Amino acid sequence: MDRLRSPGGCPWDAEQTHASLAPYALEEAYELVEAIEHDDRAGLREELGDLLLQVVFHARVAQEDADDPFDVQDVAADLVAKLVRRHPHVFADEQSAPDDEGRHVAWDRIKRAEKDRASALDGVPLALGALARTQKLVARAERAGLAVDAPAGDDLGARLFALVREARAAGLDAEGELRRTTAGWDARVRAAESG
Repeated sequence: MDRLRSPGGCPWDAEQTHASLAPYALEEAYELVEAIEHDDRAGLREELGDLLLQVVFHARVAQEDADDPFDVQDVAADLVAKLVRRHPHVFADEQSAPDDEGRHVAWDRIKRAEKDRASALDGVPLALGALARTQKLVARAERAGLAVDAPAGDDLGARLFALVREARAAGLDAEGELRRTTAGWDARVRAAESG
């Protein structure tokens, strides 16, 4: 990456910024999900590499920031520290083994304290797709013990919200279920096109 960003390297790579690279990071994440859902081991390996490229690329761009530089080693060190902080049941002197629910609650509590968040819902990205964001918000509210009724009404938004809660109650990923159903419909449309 140093060579690509240096004089005599690749002009395209050299002109990239965090903002210009952001769409590629999102695209690579979706391609990784697709490889996982298709159980494509070669694709999984390739897409993990593409995501790693995004990490390395962004870290290199950050390294060039005169005001607040950091590099890929800083990113890795921060990640290790975060994993240790968020897994006290593994790394603490006195290890305890909370159940899954206890671990989720502890994870949320630790993360909330780290990020100085006032609400259990803070930190769920607005850029997340609406279906995925709704799932995440509902899960966080439930784990925080907040029993708030779903939006009332019979409009499409209220019905979609109710379906997301129904999927969660059934232990399903609404986003994944919709992707699988859409893939089947996609195949039928393509078959109809080819006659």
